[in-house]
Amino acid sequence: MMFSDRFISIFFKTGIVIFLFFLIFSSCKKKDDFITDPSFKLDFSTDSIVFDTVFTTVGSITKQLKVYNNNKQNVKISSIQLAGGNSSNYRINIDGIPTTSLTDVEIAGNDSLYIFIKVIIDPNDENSPFVVDDKIVFITNGNQQDIDLVAWGQNAYYIIADTYVQGFPPYKIVAHEFSDTTWDSQKPFLIYGYAVVDSNAILRIDAGAKIHFHNNSGLWVYKGGSIKVNGTLDFPVTFQGDRLDMDYKELPGQWDRIWLNEGSIDNEINYAIIKNGFIGIQAETLQEQMGNQLILTNTIIENMSGMGLFTRFYNIKANNNVIANCGTYTLAITMGGNYDFRQCTFANYYNYSIRLNPALYLNNFYYDTLGVPHTLDLNAFFGNCINYGRNDEEMQFDEESGSEFKYMFDHCLLKTELNISAPEHFINCLKNEDPLFVDCEINNYELDTLSPAIDVGSFSIAETVPYDIFGISRLESPDLGAYEFVPGQ
Repeated sequence: MMFSDRFISIFFKTGIVIFLFFLIFSSCKKKDDFITDPSFKLDFSTDSIVFDTVFTTVGSITKQLKVYNNNKQNVKISSIQLAGGNSSNYRINIDGIPTTSLTDVEIAGNDSLYIFIKVIIDPNDENSPFVVDDKIVFITNGNQQDIDLVAWGQNAYYIIADTYVQGFPPYKIVAHEFSDTTWDSQKPFLIYGYAVVDSNAILRIDAGAKIHFHNNSGLWVYKGGSIKVNGTLDFPVTFQGDRLDMDYKELPGQWDRIWLNEGSIDNEINYAIIKNGFIGIQAETLQEQMGNQLILTNTIIENMSGMGLFTRFYNIKANNNVIANCGTYTLAITMGGNYDFRQCTFANYYNYSIRLNPALYLNNFYYDTLGVPHTLDLNAFFGNCINYGRNDEEMQFDEESGSEFKYMFDHCLLKTELNISAPEHFINCLKNEDPLFVDCEINNYELDTLSPAIDVGSFSIAETVPYDIFGISRLESPDLGAYEFVPGQ
């Protein structure tokens, strides 16, 4: 009996020990307590990785991305992968594992992991894309997030925004106050953010220069600054986006705008091609007159998702320009000002969306914050010009009494439903006669053989602009628009 009691006592004590062992072991074991909320999002140290080093050899520096789980529960990332997969120029290393894709990556609560990124590029390979981009894609509980990767495949002058002020786009000053700066044509310029010409500074751009803008980027000539674009017929200055592959060749909206504020010295743009942005040129006076003049000659502005040329109380002299294919207005003159357009072609056959606005818009007022209109004098002259497009009405005059609203179309071809018989506004104009451009679908606005715009221009106007945009004389029998028709060519 004593043996039995002793055995039971030993067995009972052993059982307690075993139970305690399993209790301790199970309490030490990490629970699979993962957050499953589909709205959960990871946090990152940045939303984009930009390789702004000018490459001199194949490859790049290595940059890092930190991924945070700012939740007390564990999280399991279903997948982390390069969108470009094995064909990507980028390489990633996730917590010590080199890969292009990794699944079921766990991050403990209130913890993080590192991803290291490198890009493999030969910048001296002229056949490589100008911009090399990709994404790191994260899938967590069915929710997708991504981090942009951006580098450049060719050597260039890189202008990367380094100043961030609330209410302004990110920018970098490229021409400092009282300086005279020149951009040459030796290598392309790539602007990431806004390139700023500061007060009382001059930026000169040499013939043949190529200026490329990343998404939402632009060129800003600040109050009192000025720009001199010195292109030629054979070597125009080009402003466009940074995607050069065929799918982006004529695609609007790839960058923001060239923005001219009050100018102390004349802004001059000659032989430029400005394409594929949101607004080609925005020229405005918002505080005070400081000269505020733009001389725009021999320039093509096309494929803008917004407006081609947008003004606010500015002074513009413009000869031999083509402004075409814009999502709203090709030319919007607002808040009055003084304008002289000669031998210009305004043509709007935009086909990326439905266009409700006319090609040409004029007004002489603005509304203050209380909705009260304020007027300014408008004086606009159009001589030997074409204003045409797909809409039935391609002209709109929006006048507020209290200031002058003067405009004159002298020997112009116009698409409009308006009455153009008033001699104080219209002299020898053609109405709703198709100008027969060579091919507006590919932005060729030269005149075809049977165009009604041939030989009907004013000699007195042509004498002030004796050569067309190609340098062809128009003095013998001037045509309308920027191009002089030459038989047999």
